[in-house]
Amino acid sequence: MRVLLLAQFYPPVIGGEERHVRNLAVALAARGHDVHVATLKVGQGAHGAAGARVPADPGVHVHLLDNVGQRVPALYPTADRPLALPVPDPLTSRALARLAERLRPDVVHSHNWILASWLPLAAARRTPLVHSLHDYSHVCATKRLMVGGAPCPGPSPSRCVPHVSEHYGALRGVPVYAAVRGGVPVRHRRVDLFTPVSRAVAEGNDLASGPVPFEVVPNFVPDELLTRPTEPRHDGLPDAPYVFFAGDLSAEKGLLTLLDAWRRVDRAALGRGGGTDGVPAELVLVGRPTADLPDALPDGVRVEQGWDHERVVAGFQHARAAVLPSEWHDPCPTTVLEAMALGAPLVTTHQGGIADMVVDGRSALVVPPGDAAATAAALDRLGADPALGAGLAEGARADVRPFLQSAVADRFGELYAQVAAGVPR
Repeated sequence: MRVLLLAQFYPPVIGGEERHVRNLAVALAARGHDVHVATLKVGQGAHGAAGARVPADPGVHVHLLDNVGQRVPALYPTADRPLALPVPDPLTSRALARLAERLRPDVVHSHNWILASWLPLAAARRTPLVHSLHDYSHVCATKRLMVGGAPCPGPSPSRCVPHVSEHYGALRGVPVYAAVRGGVPVRHRRVDLFTPVSRAVAEGNDLASGPVPFEVVPNFVPDELLTRPTEPRHDGLPDAPYVFFAGDLSAEKGLLTLLDAWRRVDRAALGRGGGTDGVPAELVLVGRPTADLPDALPDGVRVEQGWDHERVVAGFQHARAAVLPSEWHDPCPTTVLEAMALGAPLVTTHQGGIADMVVDGRSALVVPPGDAAATAAALDRLGADPALGAGLAEGARADVRPFLQSAVADRFGELYAQVAAGVPR
């Protein structure tokens, strides 16, 4: 089957969604599909920063699309990464039309707002379309369903217009909001199947009340994480036992709650549980700093940034525990899946897609979001009972199997065949 994946970005531009699309493309090609990826040309050089190149993966053909953002970067907040907007980009649409005429794909699988440049084409009316929702972008102009630092109860002009004006600026915000809301009926006419990455994303995008069928198909991690040899303990990791966090260093990811919890934790007990005698455990925070990161940190906390994926893997592998206490409706955080696959005993919440991933007491210790006392108590339980951590790691490795690359790629292959054949759902 010839599959055309549409993605606004692709490696060497790196993020969770970019890694997901690339891994899916590689897995589909390994299963014999003829895989093509259409993605925006950004920055300088062939793709992204000068000298960066699109990876050459066997069986995957990457097509770089012209776009207004590359030619007129001042139109966008970040000139190095001009986001696909929820309106057709005339240059991208033209490039997609030519590509579709040449490839004649059996199915198109889109990710994010680049979909808007596909929908007006004649090819969009004749080609079966699967659209993955990695966030809340079907109904929310900021994609996050958050307002004032709290979960949004749902889109409405009185809430959305001031919020998007603050988020994007007054000149950009209202048009983006209008395009998202006005595009809902268009997407309902053209999309054959929505594949939200979690039940939370399906609910937040109100898919159950719409006319388009949907099936939850989660993000995934490579199968080899389950059997991956332990990476060397590199210089960024302390010699002492440590607790590991990876993600944006933001309040929404639970940063402030985690720092408050760390002040209450029995660090010496956590250290003893890690096989040392009397060495207090440390907390390693890895990620992109935000304005939420305080200048003064508790004792035993170190902040690292700019780590590549191999170093993050090592961080999870050597950790006494991983703590990922997200406080927003995180759609389907890959870091949780990585912690599970790599055997780091996990403390987390049931926010968003995490509720689909872990079972309290079996594959993680689940704490209420924003509850520093409960988070500290969970870490103290792991410090006092090393066998608990070993049991959680074993349960996590079992529970992560539906989120492995092989399982998700197989499911997408089945869905493509059904959509291409017009099988009713």
